Amino acid sequence: MEPQYHADITREALQSLFDPAAMKKIIAANLYQDRLAAQIGHDEYHFDNNAFEQGYAYIEEQRALVVESLRGNDVPAAWAAFGRLTHTAQDFYAHSNYVDLWLARHNGTHPAPPEIDPVDPALIDSSELCSGKVYLPLEVLSFVKPLKPLVLPLLPRDSHAWMNIDSPEQGPKFDFAFHAAIKRTRIEFEKTTEGLSEESVAAFVG
Repeated sequence: MEPQYHADITREALQSLFDPAAMKKIIAANLYQDRLAAQIGHDEYHFDNNAFEQGYAYIEEQRALVVESLRGNDVPAAWAAFGRLTHTAQDFYAHSNYVDLWLARHNGTHPAPPEIDPVDPALIDSSELCSGKVYLPLEVLSFVKPLKPLVLPLLPRDSHAWMNIDSPEQGPKFDFAFHAAIKRTRIEFEKTTEGLSEESVAAFVG
């Protein structure tokens, strides 16, 4: 998703749980995952190129870093790891066809975006689940707004440029991805703090 929406999602999901200083660090780490160096060769950060197993593994790696950092009294490192984790979890919905699959199961009922289930196991494990492929170098040019209309016709329909729902400009499915990402971010907080001592949780939330 575009940076402003990552920030909005993270605030909506977590600002009632963390103090402002913690939120600032978490959001900064989340947004840092979209720097240029993290866009190329790091499909696991964004669930690109069908890197689902790699993305799930990256989330668990960052979760382990949160726990390890808290046990070592390095709270800023825990916030940074959690920020990276949330970015990846949020991108799952913007970079894959999960929203399409969920809507297809509710065809004709017209569900509202807040109703989306972000962790439907039948969809997460579906053989139909896929994410946008990054076709270099044309894919990079699609991020330049004046060039996008010229580049899009040259890219396959399974490309990130065609499949992403990173912003409202991509259409009404964005609202479903947005609400799914909020719910998933809260779930990741619950999973991360489960089993931690009261002292560690208190330090983590600030």
